[in-house]
Amino acid sequence: MLTVKETTLQQVLLITPLTVHEDFRGSYLQTYNQAAYHQVGIPDFVQDDFCASYRNVLRGIHGDDHTWKLVHCPFGRIYQVVVNYDRESAQFLCWEAFFLSDANRLQVLVPPKFGNAYLVMSEWALYAYKQSSYYHGADTQFTLHYADPRIGIHWPIDNPILSERDRHAVFFNDSATRTESKSHPGDDS
Repeated sequence: MLTVKETTLQQVLLITPLTVHEDFRGSYLQTYNQAAYHQVGIPDFVQDDFCASYRNVLRGIHGDDHTWKLVHCPFGRIYQVVVNYDRESAQFLCWEAFFLSDANRLQVLVPPKFGNAYLVMSEWALYAYKQSSYYHGADTQFTLHYADPRIGIHWPIDNPILSERDRHAVFFNDSATRTESKSHPGDDS
């Protein structure tokens, strides 16, 4: 049964997929069913992407003002972070973290105007995400620095492996205030 829980960030949802079946042969997981997801208000998606990364790779914080993302980790274990980057929101620059893995099978719905990042916690991990709009390149997105003290994300490691884009991301320098956020590790059993 599809289970949807609200998180501390408005519009960010933690989802347990519809169907999980395990027996002596292995397991079966249905990660998306348009009718069921529509029933709980989740939009349509037009593009699926997968990314394989090694331990301590940190990807993100990236986002744009129009794309919804449905993310999960079908293999391995990641520390998923979502940051509110909607300047009109009372939760501007607030963040929340989740552990996503092949063991807990959780998904996170990331709204437009929210940054999305993850850190690989296993030897390697496969990250999957559905997008509500087509990707048009990094120059159409915002990038936030993973260690920006104004955001204050608590990462489980000190020296992640970063892309050039993420290493050279600028620190946020606006005078806007933020409220404290917390992590939500999820059930990793």
